[in-house]
Amino acid sequence: MALDATSPPLSDTGPSDPYFSPEHEMFRAQVRRFVETEVKPRAEPWEEQGFVPRDVLRRMGELGFLGVRYPEAHGGSAMDTLATAVLAEELGRSTYGGFAITVLVHTDMASPHLANAGSPAQQARWLPGVIAGTTITAVAVTEPDAGSDVAGIRTTARREGDNYVLNGSKMYITNGVHADLVFVAAKTDTAAKGSRGISILAVERGTTGFTVGRALKKQGWLSSDTAELIFQDCRVPAENLLGEQNRGFYAIMRNFQNERIVLGAQAMGEAQAMLTMTLDWVRSRRAFGSTLWDKQTVRQRLAMHTAEVEAAKLLVYHAAWLDANGRDCVREVSQVKALCGELVNRVAYTCQQFHGGMGYLRESAIERMVRDARVQAIGGGATEVMLEEVAKRL
Repeated sequence: MALDATSPPLSDTGPSDPYFSPEHEMFRAQVRRFVETEVKPRAEPWEEQGFVPRDVLRRMGELGFLGVRYPEAHGGSAMDTLATAVLAEELGRSTYGGFAITVLVHTDMASPHLANAGSPAQQARWLPGVIAGTTITAVAVTEPDAGSDVAGIRTTARREGDNYVLNGSKMYITNGVHADLVFVAAKTDTAAKGSRGISILAVERGTTGFTVGRALKKQGWLSSDTAELIFQDCRVPAENLLGEQNRGFYAIMRNFQNERIVLGAQAMGEAQAMLTMTLDWVRSRRAFGSTLWDKQTVRQRLAMHTAEVEAAKLLVYHAAWLDANGRDCVREVSQVKALCGELVNRVAYTCQQFHGGMGYLRESAIERMVRDARVQAIGGGATEVMLEEVAKRL
């Protein structure tokens, strides 16, 4: 999709308008309407049950939200990275981080491995279900001793005839409890050093030897199911190998850029939502004879945060624009992930502080969002790792 810097402005995204086309604007409105009418009124029980109901994901598939970047031939919309950023930002505004990440792992962290490296037969087999929301995906790279250090994974896959025999475990896998299809990174050449010798296998739910070790209890993102996965002599058909054997590391690195743009956009959607609800609160909450909004320190701190969020959103959009146009953007994407992951936490702290005691109650949205925000500086590349990536390119 061609991007035109002179495109007509959007009505509600401020100075970011030049990055977006009318198609992006229409998509934003559709996602926002879905969040307001079909997520916010229903999502509180999802926090208690620990996952997003499948009917919600299928409904998103029906509306075209799960195949934004995928070919029309399989039911997708064939849009660009900026559309991905729009989706992530609007899901972040839902105030339910667990719901948002459930969707975004499926659309932009797991299934891209199929879209990018899958053969025509593999795509024809699985991609229509992925886009329709009937086949939910997860990606299993992280292990107890290997996170951003992908080269350190220990899970192995040994070729035996028409199968790979998979052995090992994966940790912190979003969608891991209920996923239908998991893209697993494993060492297929144990003699290779470092990042060499890693492959990606598509493992279907119910495969013998593949079990959910346990569902993990988390501080936040409660409506997202997160699991430890166990592979014990798990026999995976050789035809489920994605891309070339021993070249999986490069596929993982390629998708990290998309993943980090998504997380930055989600974080800024969350920050914007927190600021909006806090502005409403301080304009009505009275203390010492006047509203909190009448206190200069309150007004100014919120004003500064709105400036920071607007600036960070522009960096997200610019990184997405660079990616959509095929330009190198590792530095910008790493800046996005570091900046947005930290900023959403600073905003969360301020907004909870200004909510006072109400902000500490489980019944308040801001309390949930504070817990959800914390992981944004950890998952998908910790701030410290991202800053090293930026430093290498200064």
